[in-house]
Amino acid sequence: MLLTAHPARAQVYGSAAHTVTVQVSVITAVQVAGGSVSLNISNANVVAGQDQMTAVDQSTSLLWGTNSSARKISVATNLAAPKFTLQLFALNPTQGTAAAQVTLSTIAHDLVLNIGRSTGSCTLQYTGTALASQGTGNDTHVITFTVAAQ
Repeated sequence: MLLTAHPARAQVYGSAAHTVTVQVSVITAVQVAGGSVSLNISNANVVAGQDQMTAVDQSTSLLWGTNSSARKISVATNLAAPKFTLQLFALNPTQGTAAAQVTLSTIAHDLVLNIGRSTGSCTLQYTGTALASQGTGNDTHVITFTVAAQ
């Protein structure tokens, strides 16, 4: 006896379709890693006969991600009238280009340029500078990093 196999055919009794749209919004994320920074200018930072004293810290880093083109990161402090000078430089950014060292003020200054559509990071190098003639004291800054159009 010879049997012939025929593929089973499914009968269609109805069908439906719908549209699915995947929409991606502008995404921007910025994070500081490493905690708070304390710059302590002490005898270790002083050269006899020089008025200027400095302390440097590289213990924190900045991480970012954005899916938009033509972006940069700017930085500002909330302290309107600091007694001492605080500067910041973005060391070795993995994406984009570090701007020149910034003296922090309440006006935003460029820190990293050309970061569009990337994830990246850099080490934050803070430099605190005081003059012996300024005496002692504390400046406490809240530093804000902003991703903006370039």
